[in-house]
Amino acid sequence: MTMKHRFFALSVLALSLSLTSCLDETPKDQLPEQNIYDSANSLYVNAVASLYNYIGAHEEGEGLQGTCRGIYDYNTLTTDEAIMPIRGGNWYDGGLWENMYKHTWTATDTDLYNVWKYLYKVIVLSTKSLETIDQYKALLTDRQRDEYKAEVRAVRAMFYYYAMDMFGRIPILESTAQKTADIRQSERSEVFSYIVNELQTVAPLLPLEHSNLQGNYYGRVTRPVAWFLLAKLALNAEVYTDNNWTDASRPDGKTILFDIDGTQKNAWQTCVHYCDLIAAAGYSLESDYASNFAVHNENSKENIFTIPLDKMLYLNEFHYLFRSRHYAHGGAYSGASENGTCATLHTMAVNGYGTASPDTRLELNFYTGRVEVDGKYVTLDDGTPLQYMPLAVEQNLTASKYIETAGARMKKYEVDRTAYSDGRMPDNDIVLYRYADVLLMKAEAKVRNGESGDEQLNAVRSRAGMPSLAATLANILDERLLELVWEGWRRQDMIRFGTYCEPYDIHTPSAADKKGYTIVFPIPEKARELNPNLAQNPGY
Repeated sequence: MTMKHRFFALSVLALSLSLTSCLDETPKDQLPEQNIYDSANSLYVNAVASLYNYIGAHEEGEGLQGTCRGIYDYNTLTTDEAIMPIRGGNWYDGGLWENMYKHTWTATDTDLYNVWKYLYKVIVLSTKSLETIDQYKALLTDRQRDEYKAEVRAVRAMFYYYAMDMFGRIPILESTAQKTADIRQSERSEVFSYIVNELQTVAPLLPLEHSNLQGNYYGRVTRPVAWFLLAKLALNAEVYTDNNWTDASRPDGKTILFDIDGTQKNAWQTCVHYCDLIAAAGYSLESDYASNFAVHNENSKENIFTIPLDKMLYLNEFHYLFRSRHYAHGGAYSGASENGTCATLHTMAVNGYGTASPDTRLELNFYTGRVEVDGKYVTLDDGTPLQYMPLAVEQNLTASKYIETAGARMKKYEVDRTAYSDGRMPDNDIVLYRYADVLLMKAEAKVRNGESGDEQLNAVRSRAGMPSLAATLANILDERLLELVWEGWRRQDMIRFGTYCEPYDIHTPSAADKKGYTIVFPIPEKARELNPNLAQNPGY
């Protein structure tokens, strides 16, 4: 049975069994455990595979990508990449999107708390799964037990990674028996070291398989996925080992050391090491950039980790195309749209929009100008052609004559004309990690270590049909925007390059930006009410 079918079989079971078992000590509506865990296979299905139900989602605030008001939005709509403008009576939503762009969020924001809850729900479920595997270890061989636990630990480490990246100082939960009064935060550097150690420990026990390919390993955290996360951790080590992120000083990546098979490597060498392992595992650039985001992108040799989507099998949704397109544009696909998200002026400038030689990826990633579907121009209610105006973007468009049409819109993923739910349930797998990012990480790490990253940078540019450039840090930051736009990395990139709290585009730094507080989000006040041991991050 493939992983795709396992997901479908567990979509309801995981909610009624795994989630309840973690949050309710005396559940009244579960099957007896002995009826659930009666073989090695049932233990894997219910204690390991069930966790993959939470990588994607259909509820707001949940899923690593796909839905709204969650991790993706806080890592994209707070940056110089994209914006959710106020469009008259639309997209104010209590100031949510405006506060994202202005960096004026607060500890009482419900949506931030929902992200925190989602991340820790999966961390708790993973911890419970590890305890269950130990409890029923008699069903397993020693090798099965080690492999099951390694996969769960890798999933949990991934969720710690996202929590640490967003919130900085977070609690590390190793047992579901811990009392709330005993749960305390760890310094960011301690959480960083914990995640690195977990991934390094379990990686050799994970299958050396391509997770994006359909089959038994489809959608799972395999060894290359762990290596990708380790490369990301090393690349961002200066940020993640800095426990005082408001003093305008960071550790030096050349002095941050990792143990790699008994050899000490600095952060940049470590990043290159894991990038090279991924390359050796058989990943490479697709000749066609767009094929990575096609309706049927399961056979990409570039994608490393994806959220499997199949409208016939999963509840997972992908909202971003639906949310970005104008109403008439969605209607032309016999669906609907929300006319919201658009690219910033900065993104258009980096793409060379309006110049004689725009980047070739501009056309692949954005709808600009007149919109054509099935050989016909899409028209507005008054019969005039729909025309997106990329340079008319403002944070509040209420007084603009381009209130509905300002901004270049998300294109990147091929439109699935058979999608359900007005286009929110297509068959394109959501791309989380891919090899182009690996090349750009390697280029950056080499430059930061005093070496040349030209080869890796220009491999990415050559695939796009763009001329070679010197791999300076400025060029690499721009290339990451050109190549990885709409993929959820921009906040992390800007923080690493030191531009997140600076003026950009139409963003004026907030008071908290000027003091460096906003490179992490506040610990949600509701979480602190439940556990008074949680100290608030500086500035909030």
